Amino acid sequence: MAESEMGSQGKYIDSLLNLESLRKSLVRQEDTIIFCLIERSKYPINLPLYDDDVTIPCASPPSSLFHFFLKESESLQAKTGRYTSPEENAFFPDNLPSPLPTSLPKYNPTEVLHPQGACININEKILNLYLKNLLPLIATKGDDGNYTATAASDLDCLQALSRRIHFGKFVAEVKFRNAPDDYVPAIRAKDRDGLMKLLTFESVEEVIKKRVEKKATVFGQDVVDLEQNNYHGKFKVDPSVVARLYGDWVIPLTKFVQVEYLLRRLD
Repeated sequence: MAESEMGSQGKYIDSLLNLESLRKSLVRQEDTIIFCLIERSKYPINLPLYDDDVTIPCASPPSSLFHFFLKESESLQAKTGRYTSPEENAFFPDNLPSPLPTSLPKYNPTEVLHPQGACININEKILNLYLKNLLPLIATKGDDGNYTATAASDLDCLQALSRRIHFGKFVAEVKFRNAPDDYVPAIRAKDRDGLMKLLTFESVEEVIKKRVEKKATVFGQDVVDLEQNNYHGKFKVDPSVVARLYGDWVIPLTKFVQVEYLLRRLD
């Protein structure tokens, strides 16, 4: 590996082991998630896309167009190396193809996460939450037939949410390295509630919820006339839904990942 490539890899690893860098990344990911939700809101819910009775015959096993699109997209992205990154977690990780040979620089970071915790994947929970709880809140009723474009927007939303929530593994690793004595007793006792208390800062969570609601307010307005204030209380995605997304799901699931990771940290 060239010296410049080694330097880039070193910076990448350092960023994953620095709490301030992780916090900045989590703040930037808020923007990504909100914009993905806004893009998905362009389309109605398009229920036939998710109907398991409307199957793709060539899929094995037969599945809805949505599940077929998601699996095939992950398969393609696996071939180009997406899931070699410790930041990425597939929704259908079983039997993913290996990355294809390439002349591109290879970034194979040394172990950042503890091996027993690195494999934590709660994407099944995230997928169910998205389809059953979040999607009805951001998409209007109806069917416009744009199923492939809708599925692509769904994929963007799901991958952004998955990345944000599974970042809890990196946060847990850094917190453990910075203060192991704070966590070891609860880990040895398998004290989930104790670990959750150590990881919970309600004032910080309130700041996050208010920040994402404000971002959704700003990002979700139509700018018609730059000379006037065009705020009319109408948004592409309801800002309160984004705040609820974080308060009810993103933050709790991130802490769930952190607890599960820490419980395996001494294995």
